[in-house]
Amino acid sequence: MTLEILATVAIAFCLLIGAIFSLVGSIGLLKFNDSMTRLHAPTKVGTVGVGALLLASLIHAYTFGEGSMHEVLIMAFLFVTAPISANFIAKVNIHRRSCVSPPSPPRDDTWSTLNVPQADLEIVESK
Repeated sequence: MTLEILATVAIAFCLLIGAIFSLVGSIGLLKFNDSMTRLHAPTKVGTVGVGALLLASLIHAYTFGEGSMHEVLIMAFLFVTAPISANFIAKVNIHRRSCVSPPSPPRDDTWSTLNVPQADLEIVESK
């Protein structure tokens, strides 16, 4: 098998995976009820779908053309901005109280710190 045949198979595989993920993401965007569950479809599944499509374009550009860095820049921009925009949309929904709020953290000094409760220290020291 030549390099062009292997590249064509890889391109077809990436296109198929990208199309399936994009289809699942768009169906999820339409079917989910509230905005917080609807948020997962384009940020998780859609990012993988578009990433696979861009990977197919990248393979095609380097195999059958001169090559291009545009796809790499688009993928980097997409993978950096999608989680940030999802975080902002989730924060807006939480502040508008249009969704169920996450539970409050416990009111002690060990939550999200490196302080260890005394009972846990005693367990570790007894071993």
